[in-house]
Amino acid sequence: MTLISCEGVTLSYDGKAVLTDLSFAVESGDYLCIVGENGSGKSTLVKSLLGLHKPTQGNIRMGEGLQHTQIGYLPQQSQIQRDFPASVYEVVLSGCLSGNGKRAFFSNAAKAEARSIMKKLSLLGIAKKSFQELSGGQRQRVLIARALCATRKLLLLDEPTAGLDPMMTKEMYTLINDINKEEGITIIMVSHDIPGTLGYASHILHLAGKPLFFGKSADYLCSPAGRAFAGGICQ
Repeated sequence: MTLISCEGVTLSYDGKAVLTDLSFAVESGDYLCIVGENGSGKSTLVKSLLGLHKPTQGNIRMGEGLQHTQIGYLPQQSQIQRDFPASVYEVVLSGCLSGNGKRAFFSNAAKAEARSIMKKLSLLGIAKKSFQELSGGQRQRVLIARALCATRKLLLLDEPTAGLDPMMTKEMYTLINDINKEEGITIIMVSHDIPGTLGYASHILHLAGKPLFFGKSADYLCSPAGRAFAGGICQ
């Protein structure tokens, strides 16, 4: 079943087209990695998938009853996020806000869901710890838990390994892959790390102001974009 589809999309910023002729679809259970250099249109596409930026041409459609508020979103890390004065549990629980309606307090069900997700991501041991005190890898794990509180369908991750050392990067890729395979949650991940993502992603979307490639990861290695940017070797 199709979760998101883009059909003949053009995206503009300040009146100038930054991404043109974009058509692709994300099926339930996919693990799509969006790659491309700075200025290729990745950030504008992320905002558009979240419903924050409208196409100037074409359509972005949601399937399976998916709403924008049901997308679990992990933005790029910022200093504001790192300095957020709250406990790990409070940060994770805040991810339930989108499903909390107009209630001023979190329901017992929301609190139970947050703790269940924290248990799966091995965070209960640091539940009371200040978010400010965490390492980069711990912060990203907490923010992924927060994003999971908002969805059971789709995670949209923007550069989740940026600033992490190689060991933490590998752990983050493994965690995201487990969420996709074991929890059945569809992944859309933006990354500069093309070689690092190829072992996990089921599909690749390579952007450079327009799509250079969209398809299965194995086919990407045989494409002109794959050979140029990832040293692709056809099997």
